[in-house]
Amino acid sequence: METTLTTRRWGVSLLAALLAAAVMVPATAARAAAPTDLIISEYVEGSSFNKAVEFYNGTDAAVDLSGYELFVSFNGGTSTATFPLSGSLAAGDAYVFADEDLAAYADQTTNASLWNGDDFLALRTTDDTVVDSFGTLGLDPGTSWGTPSTANNTLRRNADVCTGDTVVDDAFDPSQEWSEFGNDTFDGLGSHAVDCEGGGGGGSVVINEFSASTTGTDVEYVELYGPADTDLSAYTVLQVEGDEGSSNFGTVIGDYAVGTTDAAGFALLDSPSPALQNGTLSLLLVRDWTGETDVTGDLGTVVDSVAVDDGDSGDQTWAQTTLDGLFDGDANTFAPGGASRIPDGADTDTADDWVRNDFDLAGIEDGDPAPGEAYNTPGAPNAWVEDTGGPGGECGDPTVTIGSVQGDGATTPVEGETVAIEGVVVGDFQYDDEGFGNLGGFHVQDAGDGDAATSDGVFVYEGSPLVDVNVGDRVHVVGEAAEYETSGGASQTQVYADSVVVCASGVDLPAATDVLVPTDLAGLDDFTGFERYEGMYVTFPQDLAILEYFNYDRFGEIVLGTERQFQPTAVYEPGSAEAVALETYNDTARITLDDGLSTQNPQVTRHPNGDPFTLDNRFRGGDLVTNTVGVIDESFGLYRIQPTGPADFTVANPRPDVPDVGGRLQVAAFNVLNYFPTLDYPTGDPLDNACGPDMNQECRGADTELEFERQEAKIVAALAELDADVVGLMEIENSPTAVETLVAALNAEVGEGTYAAISTGYLGTDAIKVGLIYKTDSVDPKGEYAILDQSVDPRFLDSKNRPVLAQTFVEHGTGADVLVAVNHLKSKGSSCSDVGDPDLPDTEGGNCDGVRTAAAEAIVDWLDSNPTKVHPGNILVTGDLNSYDKEDPIDAIVDGGYVDLIAEYQGEYAYSYVFDGQLGYLDHALANADLAEDVTGAAVWHANTDEPDLIDYDMSFKSDGQDAIYAPDEYRASDHDAVLVGMDLDRPGNRNCQDRGKGNGNGCRP
Repeated sequence: METTLTTRRWGVSLLAALLAAAVMVPATAARAAAPTDLIISEYVEGSSFNKAVEFYNGTDAAVDLSGYELFVSFNGGTSTATFPLSGSLAAGDAYVFADEDLAAYADQTTNASLWNGDDFLALRTTDDTVVDSFGTLGLDPGTSWGTPSTANNTLRRNADVCTGDTVVDDAFDPSQEWSEFGNDTFDGLGSHAVDCEGGGGGGSVVINEFSASTTGTDVEYVELYGPADTDLSAYTVLQVEGDEGSSNFGTVIGDYAVGTTDAAGFALLDSPSPALQNGTLSLLLVRDWTGETDVTGDLGTVVDSVAVDDGDSGDQTWAQTTLDGLFDGDANTFAPGGASRIPDGADTDTADDWVRNDFDLAGIEDGDPAPGEAYNTPGAPNAWVEDTGGPGGECGDPTVTIGSVQGDGATTPVEGETVAIEGVVVGDFQYDDEGFGNLGGFHVQDAGDGDAATSDGVFVYEGSPLVDVNVGDRVHVVGEAAEYETSGGASQTQVYADSVVVCASGVDLPAATDVLVPTDLAGLDDFTGFERYEGMYVTFPQDLAILEYFNYDRFGEIVLGTERQFQPTAVYEPGSAEAVALETYNDTARITLDDGLSTQNPQVTRHPNGDPFTLDNRFRGGDLVTNTVGVIDESFGLYRIQPTGPADFTVANPRPDVPDVGGRLQVAAFNVLNYFPTLDYPTGDPLDNACGPDMNQECRGADTELEFERQEAKIVAALAELDADVVGLMEIENSPTAVETLVAALNAEVGEGTYAAISTGYLGTDAIKVGLIYKTDSVDPKGEYAILDQSVDPRFLDSKNRPVLAQTFVEHGTGADVLVAVNHLKSKGSSCSDVGDPDLPDTEGGNCDGVRTAAAEAIVDWLDSNPTKVHPGNILVTGDLNSYDKEDPIDAIVDGGYVDLIAEYQGEYAYSYVFDGQLGYLDHALANADLAEDVTGAAVWHANTDEPDLIDYDMSFKSDGQDAIYAPDEYRASDHDAVLVGMDLDRPGNRNCQDRGKGNGNGCRP
């Protein structure tokens, strides 16, 4: 066997013959200079909080990371953050810093806000010496740094980049050194390879070709490729048993020393034939092998690896890249007996680097490989025969219908097959000239196959455009049919284009197909869903109400439905069949209108009417969108309309004035959405500030002085417009001064001394608390305030709920009094299973329903005990109870003798909050029987819930263009609407007026 390996080298005549036959012998890249320091090797800017950056040590020695830090400059330098690194990074290894959501891939995590696609990153030493950078310091490029896009994408440093970019203010072009791998791609994190002279870079030496199983007597060898004329004696190739049934499973069964590369950079094993396994095996190239034979132990530094998996159940591999029977689409499904990197040294850590070797020993014996296979070339440049088969790529060549590609199910029936289609471009979403935005392709629709169950349109993905197309072009496309899977369970059929030819332009589009959203529960029976329209040109002719806009600023998404939807437990009893049915309807009877962009927080945000969203061209929840036109796609768990034109827009829910609730005295409840005078991250460092009574909790709300000014201006405007005599506040910083700070700002607007605070200091242990403010010329506090917490009633868990604040107020002029109890109960957004309260579906009251119900029962009993010691007859329970009106906590208070004033005066379909496009009121006003007689009205002021958060104060993720869409007014001051109650209070002692039909001048109502 050794003779075969050493004498069957490629001769000049054989190589010349292959070149004459136009065999593909890819050129090998020149190797870059040896690394001298760390580099940034991978960059992730994915959906939501999916952010990560990888650092690679290509030197010959371990690096102490305590001398390094990651520096981030946001939006051209409007704010910065610095993250010290820790630990040690071995030679040839990679280190991942990431958001805590990607902890599974990371060596170090943070919960701080990280970068968007337009931000600058630098890896630098702690003495501010930059060793590598990403972007241009001091410049805001918009949403991305160029092509490939740095927004919603994963980029990996090319293997020939061995030194960092230390010039921070030069022009940054990611196409020069980076390759894209798509949004939310994380499988490369934690490893990197480089193609460099010398150094310790793991990729500077690679397993370049191997052969384990061939026709006849197996010809076996392992070839390495690296720097020319280099001593590789520090390296060892290990073979690891992967067959589950073997007693050596997971054990090194062969170790093979490596010699010196030749003048071309190739080296064969110096030991006798390695006797490679024919089953599942892993080949590991290890530097400084420790002698360990357990693959899970410390082997040394694994700098490269490749494995073969023969498909037997239970087998396992331990390599960065595994080649199975389908890695190259080979129809015979057999695992390769050998494989070659094409070109030599190609190392993206994927199966795309490899081509299976010809089993019949072409290259060593006479013969030619089949198309798509490689010659056996031990010790010589790798070569292969390119597969040029498949459907024709010219206009008029045979095609299949798009319906046959889509199929009548959720996924394509021709997954992985190369198809040719021809049709008209009905949606153009190619990347623009700057290389960012849009969806990286276009939608094509053909004349149809006559089957209503199959879609006649499909998305063609190119990435960078193969050819510029326009709507109305007839195109011939050849590519692979596949499913593009995104988070949320979505899977969209796409054709990954290998070639695109424009056959004609200005072709009439097919008529847009009318698609209807179900209008009621009965309509669900006939609704067949949106899958059969995936990729097609459609219109939605109905008047569709705007339901949800939570993702509008970041992703351009607006959820539409035939009418506004309500939370099931806002209108039906939890657990009832009606609640479950309504949930099903709400989930189905909606469609998302997207913006046709893959970037987040664009400079210009698209309004449904096709124009930019501005303060003069805005929308509110409940406004109507009609004749929406576009193409249907499916991504991130939703069917979407990618718009191809403007829709008709109608203002159906104009901004309201403060509701008129009457009464001499008015009491309001207002959730001020984390009003924190203590800034959260003023310099971007998560350790900037700490909040809460013990100063050990993260602050919330504004990150910068500018954000706080914007937030405070809106809250003050809202409070001034409400003009209530008493206001209960929720979600205000739990500090001794936050309420007083807000009062000072409010009085600066409405007049000094107008309002005063009930000063409580810290309340409970949370970072937020409730508060009370009042008009000094309307009421006075009577007696002391009272607090309900766990020390008063063990049913009231103050580790979950915020303590209740109660204060009795006496009205000027009448002497009548009212006790106002302000509440903020535990939300549905987290679990209470740690206190024995099991998680529940939303149709049964949601998480922590038991905690809230016990708290509500404690509130009723506590208020019956006269906690403020001044015996008021009138009691108002108000605040954010985090419960919809049909849920158990509200039932407990109503059963305790209280009247739900919002239901009484606003009816069943009142709301103060929108979540997932469904309305209901979490913010309540409940009066005891005495007070209920004196109430003149109760209402919710819809100044917040119906407004998109694009116009709020927060600048954390918005682009500069979005930040500019701001006004210091009362709209979108919070995510909750304020509740307002009017009352004409009786004088104290007049509860027993004998004839309420006649006024007696003593406070009884006529």
